[in-house]
Amino acid sequence: MKALFAAALLLGSFSQAFAQTPDIEALPVSTIFVTSSGMWEREPADDAAKPTEPAQNNPTARAEPTRGYYKVVAMRQGDGTAKIYLQQIAYTADGPALVDTLELEEFTQMKAYVTDIRPESSAGASSLPGLFVTVHLKTDPAQKEPDAWTILIDELGDMKIEKASN
Repeated sequence: MKALFAAALLLGSFSQAFAQTPDIEALPVSTIFVTSSGMWEREPADDAAKPTEPAQNNPTARAEPTRGYYKVVAMRQGDGTAKIYLQQIAYTADGPALVDTLELEEFTQMKAYVTDIRPESSAGASSLPGLFVTVHLKTDPAQKEPDAWTILIDELGDMKIEKASN
């Protein structure tokens, strides 16, 4: 009887786990690495900062800045190489929202075989704007050790991609 009860609990937990995975099923199977890291903040545009009708009664009311984080995604291509994308994700009241996606052409031109992508820190969201991610890749699949490249975005939003120097 105990074995039957344990099996029923196990099956119930599996069916519940599968029922809660619709978002992950939308992720393409060609996605090989996803790293969320860094932080960005943008002040509201002048026209967006103008008070709306109800806020006109409050002279100190102004629009909140837009904030979010970066996501670096590697997608495997048919030939085994990868394309790497940088995304800006905004924090919204309804959850994360995609702001922009940019293919990082430097990696596409290398025809890179991506072996890992790591953030600067695994401590969670940064309180300072910017991004620092290391991409480990091979330009030849027979290469013994991967090369390390960094993606750096400074506090002003300027991006630099360069070979890592240890």
